[in-house]
Amino acid sequence: MSSDKRIFLDVRRSATGLVWEHRLNERQEMAALAIAQGQGISDIVARILAGRGVLAEDAARFLDPTIRDLLPDPATLTDMEAAASRIATAIIKREKVAIFGDYDVDGAASSALLKRFLGHYGLDAEIYIPDRIFEGYGPNPDAMRELVARGARLIVTVDCGTNSAAAIDAALRAGAEVVVLDHHQVGGLLPVATAIVNPNREDDLSGQGHLCAAGVVFLALVQTVRVLRERLPDRPPPDLLALLDLVALATVCDVVPLTGVNRAFVVKGLLAIRRQENAGLAALARVSRIGEPVNAFHLAFLIGPRINAGGRIGDAALGSRLLATDDPVEAGKIAETLDRLNQERQAMENEMLAEARAEADMELAGGSGPAVIVTASRKWHPGIVGLLASRLKDHARRPAFAIAFNANGVGSGSGRSVSGFDLGRLVREAVERGLIVKGGGHAMAAGITVEQDKLGALRAFFEERAAEDVFRLRNEESLRIDAALAADGATSDLLDALEKAGPFGMGHVSPVFVLPRHRLVDARLVGTSHVRADLRSDGGGRIQAIAFRAADSVLGDFLFKNRGATVHVAGSLSANHWNGNRTVQFRIIDAAPAQP
Repeated sequence: MSSDKRIFLDVRRSATGLVWEHRLNERQEMAALAIAQGQGISDIVARILAGRGVLAEDAARFLDPTIRDLLPDPATLTDMEAAASRIATAIIKREKVAIFGDYDVDGAASSALLKRFLGHYGLDAEIYIPDRIFEGYGPNPDAMRELVARGARLIVTVDCGTNSAAAIDAALRAGAEVVVLDHHQVGGLLPVATAIVNPNREDDLSGQGHLCAAGVVFLALVQTVRVLRERLPDRPPPDLLALLDLVALATVCDVVPLTGVNRAFVVKGLLAIRRQENAGLAALARVSRIGEPVNAFHLAFLIGPRINAGGRIGDAALGSRLLATDDPVEAGKIAETLDRLNQERQAMENEMLAEARAEADMELAGGSGPAVIVTASRKWHPGIVGLLASRLKDHARRPAFAIAFNANGVGSGSGRSVSGFDLGRLVREAVERGLIVKGGGHAMAAGITVEQDKLGALRAFFEERAAEDVFRLRNEESLRIDAALAADGATSDLLDALEKAGPFGMGHVSPVFVLPRHRLVDARLVGTSHVRADLRSDGGGRIQAIAFRAADSVLGDFLFKNRGATVHVAGSLSANHWNGNRTVQFRIIDAAPAQP
């Protein structure tokens, strides 16, 4: 353990095996004081801002982020001017445009975003979303040729295309031009296209690599409006800010850093979502039974999974159709279908997860286990392996892959990583060594296609390349605490103040509080896997708490075994809406015995 860590409450090994440390160093403590005094905000909110690198002079702008202040100049992205010019030409010449998108939330939102923009100018663009199982990720030559045969003269790929040279070449040979709007890491030579806008290509110096695909598409629309103001001066542009609901959805669900313009996208996009001007998003909020103003949590855990359910086990195009429609009746029908598919997906996931965890636990038994968990089965649905990998990563606290093999011994796999370990790079190296058929992704997530007879060699390669870094990260792992809080202080006013410091997510982590020396009045199972706890402070204040999916975990065991004891509990605050009332709830993520 690093000697410069400041241990919080002297917790050196919590229920989940972590050291608790103060998030703020001494310099940040001083910055928090300056923010609180200079901005007249609460000490806790000031600590949250300082702990995330916000300077005192930037605090006011941070709490009220605007697109005007934070939007980068789109023209700084390589190929952006060529992309915008070509899209503008298609609008002016009224060409047939096809949009080729990915089957996840970012792909669906990006596709709908571009379709809505083109629709404002009278173009009815076709959206093509590939089938996850039969076509796989990204453009394929047959699909591109089919789009050209149906009349497309311009194909715009969104959230894909950077690594699809063969498919783009097929489109060019068939008679269409291609513009790529993407954000994935580059895995080889770039395709030959009219424009490839991707802030993660090596010759892009814009510094916007943190954008999701919908963010890249939004910048392309801003630049296209600039071009059209010169070439179609009498045609008013669409209200781009009204389209930020789709950008916010994609930004949250694609788990990109919520910093800079991404934070402004989400803050302003949530305002647009709450106006319910997008029929599809409004329908999804209804079937998700969201009884409060939509926030980032709802996007990530209620709305996003339903959109993804279509691409995982149903019709991959449902999400983009839903987000692009203005017909409330059609939106309602699609939303209900996605809600049903999501329930089916949850049942399948639970069954698959039990098998995957059993396999992982066998590997972990009796020692530290492998650096990268790799589970596989011929019985799994390939559309759900990404969810399995995410759950396994959380369970084992290390990178994890889940692979679904077909009858021919070819597996579709998905991996999720821990903070600090670049999984995309590891996968690209495996491709270069010939251990996997194809693969790609980014630091935190990757997809692979692998032959079953190479699985052993792949596991060995992962261990060879990842062990040192993964186990170093595990040894350095700690839970960083923003502040201590008593049950009495967990008020609705504090929740309101915290909301202004959000939204929280990747790159702007949710604040972690500790309720020190609270009596664990009760701990009980709710649902099939959650643990509900009642906590009371020395001053008599009480708060309801919940540990999600903790029933069969070391955290759940700790809570059940320490009923009636005085404990330290770490977690986050959230609002609980029930019967028109709003109460504060504590979400438990860790706990520790309180020393006498």
